[in-house]
Amino acid sequence: MTAEPAYEQIRLRDVGPVRVITLDRAPQRNAMTWRMHVELADAMAGADADDDVRVVVLTGEPPAFCAGSDLSGGDHAWEAPSGEPRRAGREPHEVRKPVVAAINGHAIGIGLTYPLQCDVRFVAADAKLAFAFTRRGVAPELGSHFVLPRVVGFSNAADLLISGRTFSGSDAAAMGLASRAFDAADVLPAALDYAHEIAEQCSPAAAAMVKELLWRSLDATHADVRRAELRMFDWLAAQPDSREGVAAWRERRPPRWASRSGDRPEWWK
Repeated sequence: MTAEPAYEQIRLRDVGPVRVITLDRAPQRNAMTWRMHVELADAMAGADADDDVRVVVLTGEPPAFCAGSDLSGGDHAWEAPSGEPRRAGREPHEVRKPVVAAINGHAIGIGLTYPLQCDVRFVAADAKLAFAFTRRGVAPELGSHFVLPRVVGFSNAADLLISGRTFSGSDAAAMGLASRAFDAADVLPAALDYAHEIAEQCSPAAAAMVKELLWRSLDATHADVRRAELRMFDWLAAQPDSREGVAAWRERRPPRWASRSGDRPEWWK
């Protein structure tokens, strides 16, 4: 693990090869501020650059995941104070490792659009969720109009984004917005178990490239994706991890991966 930066509104801890990023404003139900968003971008970039990190888990300090943008000061979380430019960092879908959102409590507004950029979402069954933007006189952001219809279908996305209505974690799992729903206390442990399984059983390079192609496919044609798949398969099949994966399976032992999440062929852009 690299040296941990001094963050004020999030905290980091490593559980073996899994980096846990926790929204840490419990008295404010982890409401998003400009600083929190900047710190998240920096922490995601740090996880991306650290070869010891195989998977990232994002969660919130109970009792909520994120109550939305902190409006207590009259400013929106996505507006920089005094015109300050946004610092460089990464959003979850830009991280070259799987990012799992453990939505362990209520998630409103940006508290839901931010984890929408993660690869997999686990949710508390009784959590209250809402894309509440229209009820605050604004519109959903962070690419929600693009990603959400591809996750839950156009009709469900139109319902949730236009109405801003509240729905449950169980509803989210039923429509595919979340992969699984659990009791609130079980969300983070389940996400950690899942993350460790990926970290131990999946080649870092293969998992990273599969993630990248999935996100690229949102903007690509079927033919483009098939061509990229074939080239990716051929390149990965020629790497040491492909031989190790087969050997580990035959010998019924944990694999010993040689690749890093950032390993890529020259033609991979």
